[in-house]
Amino acid sequence: MCLIAVGFRAHPRWTLAVIANRDEFHGRPAAPAGPDPEFPQVFGGRDLEAGGSWLLASAQRRFTAVTNVRAGLNPESAPRSRGALVRGFATGAIAANEYTASLSDTAGDYGRFNLLCWDGDALHFATNHPRFETHAVGDGIHAMSNGAFDAPWPKSGRATRALEQWLAHAPPEVDAASLSPLFDALADTAPAPDARLPDTGVGLDMERVLSPPFVRGARYGTRCSTVVLIDDGGITFAERRFGPDAQPQGATFAQLPFAATPCVNGATLR
Repeated sequence: MCLIAVGFRAHPRWTLAVIANRDEFHGRPAAPAGPDPEFPQVFGGRDLEAGGSWLLASAQRRFTAVTNVRAGLNPESAPRSRGALVRGFATGAIAANEYTASLSDTAGDYGRFNLLCWDGDALHFATNHPRFETHAVGDGIHAMSNGAFDAPWPKSGRATRALEQWLAHAPPEVDAASLSPLFDALADTAPAPDARLPDTGVGLDMERVLSPPFVRGARYGTRCSTVVLIDDGGITFAERRFGPDAQPQGATFAQLPFAATPCVNGATLR
């Protein structure tokens, strides 16, 4: 992902509310949101090149997502994919704070990352740039993009304001149509003013291209927009997918009840 706005305990009903855009090269193969082939209680998209994911939710009361951290134009060279962090947490059973703390010795093996993990109770953040750090995320509305957590980037501010406004007027029943204001906010292609652009070492022209919530391009751009809502009953998961130059490539809307009993490798324990 390259833009995530999250509301954690920011609404009486929705314990976790997330809107997110994934930006990636259009040529990188990916599977649309659906159950994991090995862990059917886990739901989300899959990176078919490295085998991980950018955002996953689980009927075992788990959610996790990752962004890269932008630091110059030099390509990263790391032995392990960031997506493995997401799949590792979503398919496991370890508490969020324990999982993020366990990364301290291996964080440097991955490309620069920002990571969110929710275990049904606590929400934790971890990063490996500029150094390894992890901490609990407090109640409220937060943003995670390609810089520091809660950095006031223009695209982050647009996303958090849209999420806060939607939560303030959230309908009692949620369907695909009721999520349109959130997807409309994620589809915003207006560049930010130069004076408000961050300096991430990629040059002014590229900062402009990457500044809107939705990045439109022929080779690189927003590949999918995702809305995840979690309450006591389960997960609402909606995804819209895009090809080069923002061409629509399908959508997913699923409502997933929480599992009644724990699962291991997809098998229900009785």
